Amino acid sequence: MTLVPVPRTAVLVVAAGSGTRLNGGAPKAFVGLDEHTILRHALQGVFAAPPAQVVVVVPAGYEGEAMTEAIAVAGDRRELVSVVVGGDTRQRSVSAGLAAVWADVEFVLVHDAARALTPPPVFARVVDALVAGAPAVVPTLPVVDTIKRVDAAGRVVAGVDRSELAAAQTPQGFRRDVLVAALASAEAEHTDDAAAVAAAGHSVVTVRGDDASFKITTAPDLDRARALMSGAESAASGPGVSRSLPRVGVGTDVHAFGGEGDLWLAGLVWPGEQPLSGHSDGDAVAHAIVDALLAAAGLGDIGTHFGTDRPEFAGAHADAFLTHTVGLLSAAGWRVGNVAVQVQAQRPRFAARRVEAERVLSQALGGAPVSVSATTTDGLGFTGRSEGVAAFATALVFPA
Repeated sequence: MTLVPVPRTAVLVVAAGSGTRLNGGAPKAFVGLDEHTILRHALQGVFAAPPAQVVVVVPAGYEGEAMTEAIAVAGDRRELVSVVVGGDTRQRSVSAGLAAVWADVEFVLVHDAARALTPPPVFARVVDALVAGAPAVVPTLPVVDTIKRVDAAGRVVAGVDRSELAAAQTPQGFRRDVLVAALASAEAEHTDDAAAVAAAGHSVVTVRGDDASFKITTAPDLDRARALMSGAESAASGPGVSRSLPRVGVGTDVHAFGGEGDLWLAGLVWPGEQPLSGHSDGDAVAHAIVDALLAAAGLGDIGTHFGTDRPEFAGAHADAFLTHTVGLLSAAGWRVGNVAVQVQAQRPRFAARRVEAERVLSQALGGAPVSVSATTTDGLGFTGRSEGVAAFATALVFPA
């Protein structure tokens, strides 16, 4: 048997959260990202980083599943893996992980499993800073949004100088003795481990984080991660799939008349017209555009991202669908070139509002041009019988 050298570093992979905001039907780390779980992807990054003892902290009852995931990616480093049950708070979970760290370990990295796509170089930068003498290290990114301070009523009180702000990520690294003492003396629950260490009087230095190291907390975050994974898979799929050329997608959608409220079509409300039925507003034009864009980018279809399990899209209109789709494409490295869509319906009559529809749809796509045409199919088929509306879209996307 090959003996694995005892490393100086341990990585605590914190995967004990319930994931209630994600609503994925399981604790967050055990929700599927593709054919594998969020935890599996997080562990792939951990084991691609410099060698370390790996302690996975999970909810009670998930120890076996977590060990299976870890062994699947550990390779010849499976002897470095252990799984422990976490507590009812983050600090208690981290403390449970610390209790399983080997005596010879000097440095401890605490990593959120929810940051499943963190690249291995981020781990290396944190470890290098610890070896250089830092007691605590946090990967960060600059804050690019304009930040406002608001009061309890939601009124803006003042602006915040973002030059002094940074968004903290994980893995956060610590000298082992520093982290153990800080958690033991903590008098309050902190939002991350670096805050507990800073409250204990230690300095915390920063290293460069990574855009891919975002935290999967909500369903849109999961969509973004899936889009990134799909884009990476397309890039690595070899001959036949090029990431340097534009791509074309086709989308189709059909909705029957019979819904409640107003008719929404092509991003417009049509007073006096019979509405369409559907999980959202039944806008067949917008939905066909979404399918065409997702197909062009290789990101699945509308059911993948906007299914009936997504209550936030119930009753949503075109702007919500199209804006979210543009975000998915952007996360996967694509931008919209243009879209052409044809509507097949007896009603409503598009001629008078075609330019308005094109403008609204284009705005929702971030300014990409959209052309809309319409036909009545000479009274043939279900659209000719005024039973519903069909839409057919073609989309062109470019590498961002």
